[in-house]
This record gives sequence, structure tokens and C-alpha cells, in this order.
Amino acid sequence: MHAAERKASLWPATAAAFAMLVASGVGFRLLASEYVRSSESIHVPVGTLATLPLEINGWFGSEVVMDERVLRATDTDDHVNRIYRRGPGEAVALFIGYGVNLRDLAPHRPEVCYPGAGWTLDQTRLVEDFEISEEPGFACQIHDFHRGGLAGQRVTVLNYYIVDGQFCGDVSLLRSRAWRGGGDSTYAAQVQIVDQVGTSPIQAEQAVRAFAADSARQIRTLLVSAVDAALSAEGAEGG
Repeated sequence: MHAAERKASLWPATAAAFAMLVASGVGFRLLASEYVRSSESIHVPVGTLATLPLEINGWFGSEVVMDERVLRATDTDDHVNRIYRRGPGEAVALFIGYGVNLRDLAPHRPEVCYPGAGWTLDQTRLVEDFEISEEPGFACQIHDFHRGGLAGQRVTVLNYYIVDGQFCGDVSLLRSRAWRGGGDSTYAAQVQIVDQVGTSPIQAEQAVRAFAADSARQIRTLLVSAVDAALSAEGAEGG
């Protein structure tokens, strides 16, 4: 199969799994009981995440419109969903979801919902020494999934959270903020980066790592600036 044909055949499967990931309500029902109280996040204007540049360090993005039903099921209050490409052999899907209710973000994560969509989890690893210039605290998780037999499909997913301006590789910090309850200003977003080319697992991991390294600071800066502006607006109204 030619590379172009392989891309075309993989993308619908990856998109379907991604849709199932965010649409699954099972994980939410199981995990929601863990949170006796929820912490409400800072509201930012709808469309904030869409201001992320379409060109990021040599990666060029294009918008992917999500099905309205799937979008509602993500439990997010703002989002961006794109494909970023760098040259003929590298392409990743980027989804960022921002939630006002912190507990709504926790269930929709790869290791919970991809298996629910028929994928088998091969391995998950927490990468705590991810090297990004001037970001010694950056961590992420990388998941490898497959489905089907020997000629089946494989997908690699990198995800992390930004909670109150801090990078977090897993859901632990998000959970702690949700447990804390209301009254404290806080915010969180989940970032997912999915390989779209369907080459070897090594090349897939290289692609998602490369895009994460190139985009993480811009994503965080965008969130921090938007939250600061929202807090300033609230302060002006209150005054």
C-alpha cells in the first residue's frame, strides 16, 4: 500500500477512535462518583483556543470540524481540533479541551476511552524527563494502541494537562483541584496529540513528541493570557 493510501485508510479509523474517546459517557459515570465536590474553573470566551496559530515552528494546521453530538459529549467549554503537518511524512491530530467544571475533563482520557472504542492498550508510559527548552517540569503520557490482527491498525497518542499554568503528565493534579472544591480560582485544559501517518511505532512516537515539544509553550501561553484577561475583566466588572 502506498503511503498516501495508508494515510487515507488510517485517518478515518483514528478519527472514529478519537470521536469515541471524547463521546464515551461510561468513564464519566464511573469516575464522577469520586468527586463529592466540583471546582468551577475560570470562564474564558468561546473561541479562545481557536486563536492558537495555524503555523507552529514549521507545522501547518488545518481545522477539523467535530460532529456537534460528539462535541457536546466532550464536556468542554472551549476546544480546538486540527491536523498539523510538517513535510510529507509527519502529520498529527491536535485536540485541546478546556473545561469550566474540572471533574468533566478527567474521564475523557486515552487510557480509559480508547479501549472502550475497541482498541487494545499495548503500553502507557509517563515521560517525566521530556526535554523542552526552558521547561524542565514538562511531563506527558504516551499511549500505544492497536486493534485487529496482524494487518490491524495502530495509533500512538500523547496527552498532558495544563492546570493553573502548570504542565502535568497525568490526571493527578486535575483530580486534586477538583477535590478542592469551589472558592478558588483555577483552570485546566487537556491536550491530546495523535499520530496520523501510521508508520512504525518509533516514527509515530517521534512525530507526537516533536509536535508536543514545538507547541507546548504556545498552548500554555495562550491559556495563561486568556485566563489573566478573563480575571481582569471580572475584576473591572466587580469594581
